[in-house]
Amino acid sequence: PDPSRLTTGEKVALFRRLFRGRTDVYPVRWESKTTGKTGYSPACANEWRAGVCEKPRIKCGDCGKRVLIPLSDSVIYDHLAGEHTVGVYPLLEDDSCYFLAVDFDEAEWRDDARAFIQSCEELGVPAALEISRSGKGAHAWVFFASKVSARDVRRLGTAIISHTCARTRQLKLESYDRLFPNQDSLPKGGFGNLIALPLQKYPRENGCSVFVDVDLLPYSDQWGFLSGIQPMAVHDIEPTILRATGQAHPLDVTFIDDDDLKEPWKRSALKKLAGPMPKSLTVTLANLVYFEKAQLPQALANRLIRLAAFRNPEFYKKQAMRFSVWDEPRVIGCAENYPSHIALPRGCLDAARDLLRDCHQQS
Repeated sequence: PDPSRLTTGEKVALFRRLFRGRTDVYPVRWESKTTGKTGYSPACANEWRAGVCEKPRIKCGDCGKRVLIPLSDSVIYDHLAGEHTVGVYPLLEDDSCYFLAVDFDEAEWRDDARAFIQSCEELGVPAALEISRSGKGAHAWVFFASKVSARDVRRLGTAIISHTCARTRQLKLESYDRLFPNQDSLPKGGFGNLIALPLQKYPRENGCSVFVDVDLLPYSDQWGFLSGIQPMAVHDIEPTILRATGQAHPLDVTFIDDDDLKEPWKRSALKKLAGPMPKSLTVTLANLVYFEKAQLPQALANRLIRLAAFRNPEFYKKQAMRFSVWDEPRVIGCAENYPSHIALPRGCLDAARDLLRDCHQQS
């Protein structure tokens, strides 16, 4: 149907089709009138019922009287109408999902989000950019035509971030922790991470919680924009990961340490860096090994930073045991980022020399 003539029911159906997650439970936003603290909790039919609900003495997750409320059209309608604000748990019970989202909320979130969207365009990934509720961050959304394993969705998100760092802009390694869903499998006894749903009525009035173009200007017709989104076909995921990373691991850190590697101490082969490389560099050896940023092409700066980065084994241990990985970084980075310099631990000096030698041969 014509987007400008969508009925209320059609808008709700479109919204639910795109932002599709768990339907047996949904998180609702709360705000304390006394402390001003905010958060999200699973919607419960017994919340604050006298003689039944024992908050705050008993936490919701430990309460035997919790009755989860399923998601419905009326819940979504009330969200869009401003009656309440709800989110979605993207990770389904079979460890699959229907969308990928990436959160950008650092000081330079505008440039980070633009760079990520640019990578999506280069890779042919249909992505939508939303300004967050606060107006101090953004969410990039990628929707899929059918259910996809969370592992593959996260590999895609990881590959796009790595592609962005190698080509366009150095995103922080913490960006790998800002994916929704944030783990491959559902944690025992939990719902996984949640993301607030967009088009919240009152933030919208201030230009927040809306979808924007590459200049971060809101689309005049939000429903027209949403109805024009073409979800990504599942069979396009693997070719896209390959285009983004070549034969490299999507995480693109020096030591992958996969369980099936027979010699995990050996560094995996790194693909050649794109673009022209400098003939010489100024390197200062002090408490750390310092490289002048002005002399480094983006691809080389990114690779140097990743020489001092490795996968956090605790993250993967917890994920394998189906524990929550909240606040557990996927990648541990030991490089220091100064205004004019990138600094690596002195133990990375030999690896940096090898890398620079390869670049010199390449240039």
